[in-house]
Amino acid sequence: MAAPHRLHPARRVVAKGGLIAYPTEAVFGLGCNPYDASAVARLLAVKRRPVSKGLIVLASDFAQLEPLLAPLSDQLLDTVTATWPGPVTWLLPVHARTPLWLTGGHDTLAVRVTAHPPAAELCAACGPLVSTSANRSGGQPARTALAARLRLGTDVDLVVPGRVGDLARPTEIRDGRTGEVLRAG
Repeated sequence: MAAPHRLHPARRVVAKGGLIAYPTEAVFGLGCNPYDASAVARLLAVKRRPVSKGLIVLASDFAQLEPLLAPLSDQLLDTVTATWPGPVTWLLPVHARTPLWLTGGHDTLAVRVTAHPPAAELCAACGPLVSTSANRSGGQPARTALAARLRLGTDVDLVVPGRVGDLARPTEIRDGRTGEVLRAG
């Protein structure tokens, strides 16, 4: 586990509505506080991503995601938690109060409980984070802190040092309602 003092800068940036780039399972992620509408709007502008696509929310444990989700059946909860923590992102039904800026107007939200230590430690310190690749839409995702800084420049407030995981591609995405794999990992 990272020394807690190492995460203070990231916690401060996220708490003040800033954007961070951080290592995930396969690439550097671009993230912010998912409950901060201004931070998410800024992230979408930097990313050049339409709000209608929706976003992924990354967490260190399921409890961080529960406020965003509709109650899950025992069967669905068992299926999802059997893959977590781990590199599987699930589209799950949202709670009625889940912000549109996260869902893109869909009735599901992409969520993941990460097993990648740097990302899990970051979420434990900062709370859940928006997680999209640290690049402009259509560009190559960053796999190093330097690449994240070069791709995003001063549009990101902090690049958290660390190594990405061993995945060659972004995490698998599955539809929680059907089990269908929407993006292979």
